Amino acid sequence: MIITIFRSRVKPEAEKEYMQWAERMNALAVKMPGYIAHKKFTAADGERVTIVEFESEETHHAWSQHPEHVEAKKKGRSTFYSEYRILVCTVQRESKYS
Repeated sequence: MIITIFRSRVKPEAEKEYMQWAERMNALAVKMPGYIAHKKFTAADGERVTIVEFESEETHHAWSQHPEHVEAKKKGRSTFYSEYRILVCTVQRESKYS
């Protein structure tokens, strides 16, 4: 499994347009082969964290290179984000309790 941790801060003036793009990317991501799940969190200080899970490097790469996602990433860098950090991780071990 591949996990992406995306930490960001959205410029206040870009919030409305950002949310429209985010909704579209969410709808698209869940339809991608290999998609497992994603969760979003917003801290009290405004930092956003999204955790995305894909089943393999190949399926993660396909999402990364999807034309609409590439366009959204460009828009993010040019318009939406005051800062961001992306960590792409391979799961070494997993344990669960239900």
